[in-house]
Formats: sequence, structure tokens, C-alpha cells
Amino acid sequence: MPDRFKTPLNKPEGITPEDYVRVRNYVEAIKAIVQIAYESIYIIDYYAGNFLYVSSNPLLLCGLTPDEVMELGYGFYTTHVPKDEVKLLLKINAVGFQFFSRQPKEERHLFSISYDFHIINNGESVLINHKLTPLAMDKNGHMWLGVCYVSISNNDCAGNIQVRKTGQSNYWCYEPDIDRWIEKEDIKLTDREKEVLMLSARGLTVDEIALRVHRAKDSIKSRRRAIFEKLGVSSISEAIAFAVNYKLI
Repeated sequence: MPDRFKTPLNKPEGITPEDYVRVRNYVEAIKAIVQIAYESIYIIDYYAGNFLYVSSNPLLLCGLTPDEVMELGYGFYTTHVPKDEVKLLLKINAVGFQFFSRQPKEERHLFSISYDFHIINNGESVLINHKLTPLAMDKNGHMWLGVCYVSISNNDCAGNIQVRKTGQSNYWCYEPDIDRWIEKEDIKLTDREKEVLMLSARGLTVDEIALRVHRAKDSIKSRRRAIFEKLGVSSISEAIAFAVNYKLI
């Protein structure tokens, strides 16, 4: 099963031992980021077909050590992801690299893919969000190393497959029912809505925000309702998580 994660659409070639020496600085930089970040980060090596690095954050580890997860490699997914969602991951792998292969080689490093799936962590099913972007590519533009950023998902089901390009506000959403990527307009918050979200993220209540921005409490409540509707969430904590996840604030 782990070999099924390999796809002919992404077959990096010509990677040498010297190349691995060269990317040590990448790994060291990511290790430094992990020290100040809550989320898990790991590096997939598509040339060797395994994981090059796994952070020690417990979110991804499912009770294992980083070395044990690295030893499992792709087998981690088949062991710690529900069987029906392993099929989902295989589909995401296929359509994601299909999308990636259609982009100009010189722009592929600008793209990232985001999706949700469950992992079994200490006997409990946890919905996580995966963001994957190229870290290093071969001379033909195939992804050699991909860096994955793992966080708790703010959605309520698996899937939610999106591709974004740095510097572009629109994004692409994969619709499995029609097996197509659909381009969509990005969510836009007003300056006032961003202000309410940022103050809420700092722990201020509705009353405190109203005093801070010199507005009526009902006005702040109205803005929060507008935010919830735009983001498709039902609480301020979900709204903050969504906004941070998608760089809206």
C-alpha cells in the first residue's frame, strides 16, 4: 500500500548525495521554526519515498517518536489514518500532482495544497489540516522534497481540498463529485471585520471591543455575525482559527 503513494506524475530524478548535503540547511531552518511553533512540520522525500524529517510535536506522532514515524514513512498513513480516508489521500495525491504538473516549472514552488483528514491519536480520531508545498525540486521541475505543515482543522469533515498560489487571491478547489478543479474568489474581510477578529484573538470580549473601537455593542455583534457567515463558522474561536489558517488576518 505505501508504494501506491508514488505517482508517475512526480518522479524526481538525478538526486545525488551532494544534494542531500545541500538541503541540510533547510532542515536546520525548519527545526528552528518548530521550536517556536505549536503545529507539526515534516518533510516528505519523494525521491527516496520516505520522510526526511519529522518534528517532535505530539499532534502528528500518534504516540510514536519522530524516529518511529520516519521509519514508517508512507506506512504511517496506512497505519494511523482510517481506511476510507487512505483512499481519499491517494486521490488527493493523484489530483494534486496532476494540477502541479500542469503549472509552469518556474512557478511550481509558489503553489501549496491544503486538505483535511483524520488520524487516530491515542485511540481518538482527530481531524487535522495538511498544507504541503515544494521545498526542493529536481531539474525537471518534479518535487523532490515537500514540507508539510500540520494543524488541527477548523472544518468538520475530511476533504476540503484547495490549492493556492503565493501572491494570488483566488484559489482552486477540487470538487470530487465532478472530478474537477474549480477556481474561486478568495474570501475578503473588511478592515472593521479584521479589527474585530484581531481583538478577539487577543482575548477581548464583545463589550471590551466595543469600548476599544468606540462602537455600540450591537454593532460589534453584527460584525461578528457577518464574519461567521463569510467564513462558514459558528463561533469566534472557529473564526479566528480559520482566519489565521488562511492568512486573512
